[in-house]
Amino acid sequence: MDLHQKINKIQTKEDFLAFLNLYIENLKRQSEMSSDKSITSFLEGVESWVEDMEGYYENTNQDLPDDVNWKIFADILYAAKMYE
Repeated sequence: MDLHQKINKIQTKEDFLAFLNLYIENLKRQSEMSSDKSITSFLEGVESWVEDMEGYYENTNQDLPDDVNWKIFADILYAAKMYE
């Protein structure tokens, strides 16, 4: 199952963790081919996507989620620097 298919099946914490594991493995494989390995560049990509996310949902014929818990994303990013 590819990453995009996995995203569409996320409903639980366990589903998210399974997606994250697949995502990490994918990044590890791609990092050897990618010249852009900085976490800063990655986070800048996240920022740009969030700024433009309405366009993504519109272009993929999906409804824009109205129940996004932005604080959870901030908590995840902030707390991750203290783990591993």
